[in-house]
Amino acid sequence: MAYPEASPRPVRVAAKDTIGQLIVELTLAPLDGDRLPDWEPGAHIDLHLPNGLVRQYSLCGKTNDRSRWRVAILHEIEGRGGSSYVHSTLSVGDVLNASGPRNNFRLEPAREYLFIGGGIGITPILPMIDEVEGSGRPWRLVYGGRTRPSMAYLEEVAALGDRVTIWPQDEQGLIDLDSLLGRPVPDRAIYCCGPEPLLNAVEERCAAWPAGALHIERFKASTVSTGPDSAFEVELAQSDKVLTVPPHSSLLNELRRAGVDVPWSCENGTCGSCETTVIAGVPDHRDSVLTPSEREAGDTMMVCVSRAKSERLVLDL
Repeated sequence: MAYPEASPRPVRVAAKDTIGQLIVELTLAPLDGDRLPDWEPGAHIDLHLPNGLVRQYSLCGKTNDRSRWRVAILHEIEGRGGSSYVHSTLSVGDVLNASGPRNNFRLEPAREYLFIGGGIGITPILPMIDEVEGSGRPWRLVYGGRTRPSMAYLEEVAALGDRVTIWPQDEQGLIDLDSLLGRPVPDRAIYCCGPEPLLNAVEERCAAWPAGALHIERFKASTVSTGPDSAFEVELAQSDKVLTVPPHSSLLNELRRAGVDVPWSCENGTCGSCETTVIAGVPDHRDSVLTPSEREAGDTMMVCVSRAKSERLVLDL
């Protein structure tokens, strides 16, 4: 699912630019002339903000440019404080740590592609289009937003030509998903990122498409709980420890209390940092990272949000 976990590395804020209503773009450069790690379309990084928060942002620059990373950040007024700090406090010249990149939204081979971006969800799609265009494969993009001024990279997207449809909601209403997705097309991959209502609507209309045709990325966790928050036991195969996870706590919390070193970041099941191998037992998957087939296999889980359907899980920890 992800790149091997690497230690956070320091990066410098080389530029901070307003690129839309409530949206800033950060250009992040390595220190001392180092080169940044390779990455692929769909990848994101974790920014370790100086106020102690860790937030995930999609890389939206050029994959072959290892001299800088580019991320765009929407100011979520009622968010948990990460975007507010970036917008109000983070300045050019500041140094912060970044980890990754990781990729839970990989560009898979297909004969042709339909990209649907909603709002800030355009960010992971831009490098995908760049790669698909370079390969000569057919593609189309529908980019929706509340208003034109609220849409990041609008000029850059419009310059891609007649395969792009710009769809401001205040001018045209909601994206016509019935026309886009009403008839399944063989070997067409659909990539969608954006707000939860858009993702849910796309998922509903793609129910009749072949399995694996739809690829989505969520910035916020979906509600995918399949059971009650009952207590369960967790056996740690590497240490022979057995932990009890009570109803009011998460598996990640109990692992941390027991001194178990588990990578983590978002704590809401969207980033994939805490993916852990399941040796035995049946997880209750509550993340927004694993695919339906991966959930059915049950051999990994995100310990920050997922729980157990069985009375005990055995984890490779």
